[in-house]
Amino acid sequence: MHSKTFRLVGSWVLVLALGTFALGQNPGPLHLRGLINDFTPAHDAKGKPSGPWELHGVWRLDLSWDGSFAEFSAALTMENSDYWLLINPNPPADPDSPATRTPHTHHITMKSTQLTWDPTAVASACPTASYKPPTTTGFMFTGPASVTGNGGNPPFAPQGQQSQLTVCVTGGTQVGFSNVTLVFGAPASGHFGSQPINGVVRLPE
Repeated sequence: MHSKTFRLVGSWVLVLALGTFALGQNPGPLHLRGLINDFTPAHDAKGKPSGPWELHGVWRLDLSWDGSFAEFSAALTMENSDYWLLINPNPPADPDSPATRTPHTHHITMKSTQLTWDPTAVASACPTASYKPPTTTGFMFTGPASVTGNGGNPPFAPQGQQSQLTVCVTGGTQVGFSNVTLVFGAPASGHFGSQPINGVVRLPE
């Protein structure tokens, strides 16, 4: 009898927990993992061909119990895309040479206390609100991020300068947290672009 009661109560706890995730409310502590697969713009801010770069990698996010502190990290590989080969005629790019695509890596780390779960703020500030279908529930946070290049200081931050980074984690009615977007400020935006970098959320841990 006691075992049946325990299973029943445990089932209701699980249902309530999943319901909280579906509503996109603060469930803390929360541990999310996911993937990033995207492209940078083809041209830089001055209109010069600088990409597009292919972006692939993994990310992780650990959120405190009360939802007031986030620790974010990502590991990315980057290389010039096939389209870059077409718009880079001087000199002609060799598609069979790996070095032509300038492959390299980035490690991104950030700790932030500037979190918001306010639905209005998330819907107005997160780019996923304009996606089809839109995702407007979830949370967002911002702060200074450290970015490496091949394990050292990248060319856009030769002294290890940090860049402002805004991370949005949003979802829909079926998956409470499904999308992640990264938006960089200077100086990293000169390399990644200032557009959203898109990724997917795996199941919460």
